[in-house]
Amino acid sequence: MSAFTLTKTRFREGVWEGVLMAAETGTPPDIQVTLRDQPVSGVTVTEMTPDMRDPGLRWLVQVPVPLEAVGDGVQTFLIVDATIDEVLESFTLISGEALGDDIRAEVELLRAELDMLKRAFRRHCLETT
Repeated sequence: MSAFTLTKTRFREGVWEGVLMAAETGTPPDIQVTLRDQPVSGVTVTEMTPDMRDPGLRWLVQVPVPLEAVGDGVQTFLIVDATIDEVLESFTLISGEALGDDIRAEVELLRAELDMLKRAFRRHCLETT
């Protein structure tokens, strides 16, 4: 289980932003963002000034949405703590046809998480043989 919590603060002008909080002091994890199992470039993790009410360390995470992700359909971004291969947060862009409900977004998120689990399981099998 990750010692970090990532909470979305806003999504504006093509940049998703969130606050990464540590349970204990330390360095931020290796944050990786993927879209369709491909890494998203331009992700930044910047230390925020300490808050007296919250003694844990905090970082601002910014994820720019690449131009190729803008189009019809459902696009799911996974924000992962690469050190332990755990999903910290995800966000989905839906464009094009109006959806009666968001079931396609949920299925897309499940597919992305299943792909991540398959990779972790295969890696585990290779390491234990």
